[in-house]
Parts: sequence; structure tokens; C-alpha cells
Amino acid sequence: MPGEGAYMQTFMDEIFRAFRRPEQRRWAQAYLWALIHASGKKTPRRMALAKPLPSAAAHGLHQFVNASPWDWNPVRHRLTGLVAERTAPHAWTVAELIIPKRGEHSVGVHRRVDAETGRTVNCQRALVFFLSSGGRSYPVGWSLLLDRTWDSDRERRRRARIPGSEAGRTPADHVTGYAAEVAAQPRLPRLPWVLDLTRCTEAARVLAGLARQRADVVCEVPPDHQVLLTGAHAPLVTGVSALMEVRHARQTHVLLRQAPDGRVRAVPVHTYAGTVTTPRPAPGDDGAGRAYRVVERPDPDGRQPPRYWLTTLTDHRVEEILRLARSHTSALSAVAVLRQRFGVLDFEGRSFPGWHHHMTMASAAYVHQRLHPGAGAGAAPAPPGAPPRRVPAAALTGVSR
Repeated sequence: MPGEGAYMQTFMDEIFRAFRRPEQRRWAQAYLWALIHASGKKTPRRMALAKPLPSAAAHGLHQFVNASPWDWNPVRHRLTGLVAERTAPHAWTVAELIIPKRGEHSVGVHRRVDAETGRTVNCQRALVFFLSSGGRSYPVGWSLLLDRTWDSDRERRRRARIPGSEAGRTPADHVTGYAAEVAAQPRLPRLPWVLDLTRCTEAARVLAGLARQRADVVCEVPPDHQVLLTGAHAPLVTGVSALMEVRHARQTHVLLRQAPDGRVRAVPVHTYAGTVTTPRPAPGDDGAGRAYRVVERPDPDGRQPPRYWLTTLTDHRVEEILRLARSHTSALSAVAVLRQRFGVLDFEGRSFPGWHHHMTMASAAYVHQRLHPGAGAGAAPAPPGAPPRRVPAAALTGVSR
């Protein structure tokens, strides 16, 4: 296996290939190296303290992430392709990231009720898109959600350099838009989307959008999520939990699970004996009409309410559907690592491009560490292509042009 330095150089040559200017590639490599090796908060000033970067590197790192006009999409596309090539992905999934903020000037900042704590927080809200393989999920895409106050304030948008295409986009738009982007890339595999829609107010719109793209789904839904029975029952709209209470309308599957104490116990899982569709989320929407299977998994200990999934994989075994459903759990674990190790909470800039630059680099750092598990162990090698100790002024300013 090649050493960390050689592997990192190969990795960076691949994902930063779109950078035509040598100083951009140099600062990209320095920023990635610092995200991986610097301790504490991942701000340019703190990252520049990591040896052997020179103290003057703080300005160059700041310029690279905040002022340089590089396009983050080619970097993310190469990162996604690299994950698809090096792993055996089986699903796409999405997780939410809440980024606490002070003040009102950071792009996208707004006041929001935290669903977990019930408290009102000042924050940015982001969606992280993952490719899942085995028990891991790799962050390869980002969306920053803007509330209505950002849609209507032109001066605020101008200062934050927000493109006009970002106005009026809902979470459902971001998910279905990203799904359309990956579907348009022929080199990427067509994989099911695994989503947690239990607290999504636009669950019907998300399902309709993915249905229009003929994308397979395994989506957890709340007990009152409505489905439409057709055929002999037509037309009957009911919630998934009410549907599964009809004993003659469901099938029971027994899964064997080994508990931490070594004992093997049977876990019952129920599926609706037929198929259902989803009601149209809006007049004229053509995203309804697909056949879904309903999967219900009661809590084996009876301490929690049952969980429900809708899936278009009507011919798959229940074990396979639940295995795919765990992709979202691995994405949540990846979000925790991104928060703790790769600085996704630490961006101090205020612009839309700067935010996307920093998150793209955090994804690259995460993917590098997961594809090369030995990276970062022991003494930190010199950053490939690092700026010299006496950084020429042109190298510090040229990156922003």
C-alpha cells in the first residue's frame, strides 16, 4: 500500500483536476491537508497553526475558501465518481445538518425550532447527500436551505453572493433536484433513495418528485402518512398504521437477530399483502400512481412505536429492504464525524460560495480518510504542494482572481 503522502497526492490530483491555476491547486491541497491534520476548530487561522504550514498561510487559506471563484460542482462530481469506483454503493441517502450561528449575517442564517430539543436556535440548515456502501456513507453533495426572509431580501442576497437560482427552493426541491442531477450522470449507478421522511412536511412532494424520475425508494414515513388503496378497495385513502392494523391485509415475516448477549431472537416484521399508491400531492402533479409496498417493524421490546417504510422494491426480500434502510443510520453517523473532525460547524465566512467551498473540502477530507483508513496515523507528513515558508505575495492574492 502506498504511503499517506503518495496516496493523498494521487487523491488530490484526481479531485482537483479541474483547477487550471497552479496556485488554486496548491491552496486546495493545503486546505485539505489542514482539515485532516489540524486540531481544534477548522478556521483558516487555526488551520495555519498546523506544522509545517507557515503562519502566513492563514491569508491564503482564507482567500481560497472565501474569495476564489472556483466551481465546487466539478470537485463534487469527481469525488462522487471516486467513491462509486472505489466502493460498491447500494443507495443514495440524505441527512440534515443544523449549524448554530451568532448574528444575522452568515448566509442562510435564520431562527428555527430544534426538533430534538424544542428550543429556538439561530442557525444554518443544510442537507448532506451521501453515497452509501456497506456500513458507511460518504458525503458527496450539499445544499444550503434558505428560508423566506432570504428569498425576499435582495440586498442581503447580494452581500452573500447568492445566485438567483436559489430563490424559492424547498427541501423537496433540493432532494429531487439533486436526484435529477445524479440521474443525468451516466457513469453513476442507478440506486434506490433511502430517506427518513418522518418529520418532513413535504413527504408527498419528495415521493412524487422521485416517482417522476422513476427512482426506486425506501422511505421511512410517519404512521399517519396517507396511502391510496386501489382495485377491490378503490378508492380508499388511509394512513399506513391504520392499514397495517387490518390483520388479514398483512403478511408476517420473522427475522432472526443476535442480541449483544449472544442470544438469537425472532423479530416480527409485517408487510401489506398487496400494493398501494400515494395520493397526488398537488392538483395536476403526475408523480403519484406508483406501486409501493408498506413495511412495518414493531419495536422488539415494545418500548417504542412501530416504524413504517414505503418502498418501490416490491420484489425484494424484507431483509434486503431493512438493510437498505440502515443506510440512513450510517449517514447520521457520518454527520457526527463531519461535525467532530472535519469542521462543518466552523466556517466563519458569510458568503454562499464560501460556504459551499468549505463544505466541499470537508467532504473531500472525510472521503480521503475513509478510502485510506491509515491516513492521518502517526506523524503528519508535509502537505503535498504546500506553500513555501516564505509565501510570495502573488501566491496569496492570485487565488482570489
